Amino acid sequence: MHAIGIDIGGTKIAAALVDESGTILRSDRRPTTATDPRGIEDAVVAMITDLAAGEEVVAAGIAAAGFIDAAQSTVYYGPNVNWRHEPLRATLEARLDMPILIENDANAAGWAEFVFGAGRGYSDMVTLTIGTGVGGAIVSNSRLFRGGFGCAAELGHLRVVPGGRLCGCGAHGCIEQYGSGRALLRIATELADAGGIGLGLAAARERKGKLTGKEVGRLIQEGDNGALAALRQLGSSLGAACSSLAAVLDPQIFVFGGGVAAAGDLLLEPIRAAYLENLPARGYHPEAEFAIAQLVNDAGVVGAADLARKHVFAQ
Repeated sequence: MHAIGIDIGGTKIAAALVDESGTILRSDRRPTTATDPRGIEDAVVAMITDLAAGEEVVAAGIAAAGFIDAAQSTVYYGPNVNWRHEPLRATLEARLDMPILIENDANAAGWAEFVFGAGRGYSDMVTLTIGTGVGGAIVSNSRLFRGGFGCAAELGHLRVVPGGRLCGCGAHGCIEQYGSGRALLRIATELADAGGIGLGLAAARERKGKLTGKEVGRLIQEGDNGALAALRQLGSSLGAACSSLAAVLDPQIFVFGGGVAAAGDLLLEPIRAAYLENLPARGYHPEAEFAIAQLVNDAGVVGAADLARKHVFAQ
């Protein structure tokens, strides 16, 4: 029984026909304009129609950034697309002859990791997606945790520094400001300005005209002292946040995805160290595992498809 997964980003839409084992059978990718919600809906309808042609498809899942209601039907708020209390499921089901499920994109990616990736074999997992911002997903007792209103697991907005940096959400001190790809670039830029171990970062900035995340990632892989120091600082912030999450959620494993997670163990080492340093009742509290996500760019579409399939058969 195949399902279709759609992952709507700010600049592109990814789509895939996915089987029950999480294998992508066919895929599609199209550019999108965030300022054109109707155009996005048209593209989603066309992609689902094309992928479903000649196949037995039971449902389609739509993964999108933002707040999704508990019924997985309405987008309360979309940061990338101008959706405000948008009845997206009803709109799409009126145009397509199949059940539709709407899901937060980080939830969809986290679910894919839980079922098919690094979270297999566990019942309780926290996923942190370290990209431009910080996304999150929580699986508790083998169920995706959405909260009473459907807006749970916005882990990037866990406040870790009282009176800290202003976040895009309007609060101060969110982990997104200290543990994201944007934060890594800011820390690297500060080290480049300071000289010393930041000389390699400063040289890269001079060659390229500006320091980019791609350049910082390259220097991390090359073992540059300044880039590694920036990564350690970022990892320490994430690890401290994980210790607080452990006190509340008690996960067996933390899984890290997103572009920054390409650093692998270089990222996990400072995260693990800060987690242990800040873990309440260390020595008596069981210690979680830490892992890098396995599905990478396919997690959103695979998770959305699997959640849509499960939703249909649960009814």
